[in-house]
Amino acid sequence: MLGEKHDLVTDFPHFSERIAEMRQQNADFKEMSQQYDDLDKQIRVLELNDSPISDMAFNRLKKHRAHLKDRLYHMLTH
Repeated sequence: MLGEKHDLVTDFPHFSERIAEMRQQNADFKEMSQQYDDLDKQIRVLELNDSPISDMAFNRLKKHRAHLKDRLYHMLTH
C-alpha cells in the first residue's frame, strides 16, 4: 500500500518497550534504527509525491530498508 508507515513500533508493536530500551542502551541499535526510520520516511515521501525515481533505484531503497529491518529484528530477539 502506498504511503504506509513501516517504522519499527508500527511493524513490531509487541516490541515497543524493547525498542525504546534498546535505543537508549545500545548505540548501534539506535543508529541503525534511526537510519531505518529515515529511509522509511524517504520511501513514503517518494510514494506519496509520485517523485521521479527509477524503479531500480526505488527497489534498491526498499531492499535496503528490508535488510535493516531484518538486522534490527535480529537484535531485538537476541
